[in-house]
Amino acid sequence: MKVKIIVDSTADLPEHIKNRVSVVPLMIQFGQEQYVDGVTITHQIFYEKLVESDMLPTTSQPSPEAFVKAYEEARKNGEIPVVITVSSALSGTYQSAKIASQDYPEARVVDSKSVAIGAGILAELAVEWAEAGLDADLIVAQLKKERENIRLVALLDTLEYLKKGGRITKTAAFAGGVLSIKPVLAIRNGAIEILGKAHGSRQGNNLLVKEIQAAGGVDFEKPLLLGYTGLSDALLKKYIRDSAFLWAGQRETLPQTLIGSVVGTHAGPGAVAVAFFAKNNA
Repeated sequence: MKVKIIVDSTADLPEHIKNRVSVVPLMIQFGQEQYVDGVTITHQIFYEKLVESDMLPTTSQPSPEAFVKAYEEARKNGEIPVVITVSSALSGTYQSAKIASQDYPEARVVDSKSVAIGAGILAELAVEWAEAGLDADLIVAQLKKERENIRLVALLDTLEYLKKGGRITKTAAFAGGVLSIKPVLAIRNGAIEILGKAHGSRQGNNLLVKEIQAAGGVDFEKPLLLGYTGLSDALLKKYIRDSAFLWAGQRETLPQTLIGSVVGTHAGPGAVAVAFFAKNNA
């Protein structure tokens, strides 16, 4: 049977993949205003509201019923659903998808152990395999193998949104602003890990480059995706220029996307990130 790839709305996808998957959205709430991620609010409007609002929005995972709807649609079309979710260490979305699958034994649910563009490149592989005719069990087995090779690193432009979310103290955020400290983060074993705090974007870009080199470089035979948050991609363009030697002779263009609302809530505007498959398991 044909396989249908399903993702949740935290997965950021390259443009050519978006219409080849089904998306189960998360919810975003600004005060009393609730939105369906990517459905009743676009990413662009989300960032406009994020910058203007004094209140940090909240996010919530999809209900099992939202996944049931996606499974029912796949069943109606004679398809086997393979679901790729945001890391279970970061969200209850995986659990919702699993609960929903109890009445749909044909459904397979895979924890990406990543988020945003990291989950996006895993979904891109899954789409390629599904369209090549691989069966659901083989796709799931390969996804579980390949997710271990995903590297996602990000440079945040400000500590302000981490402060708003209660993750750092106001004193630390103030000092960070004065000193232009930019945290560099990675996803390791499905969870967020701080790699360091850079003094300015140039040093931050260097930390991103070091993480790529530590992974043995980028496997250019597999999907690669860069992302940014906010209303401008200027910082991402600067990162691409500063790290040009990494991509030289490998890709004519680098696929990039605006990172979605749920991750943008915590990262804030002005973040840049890169997701790729490592050449080795460093």
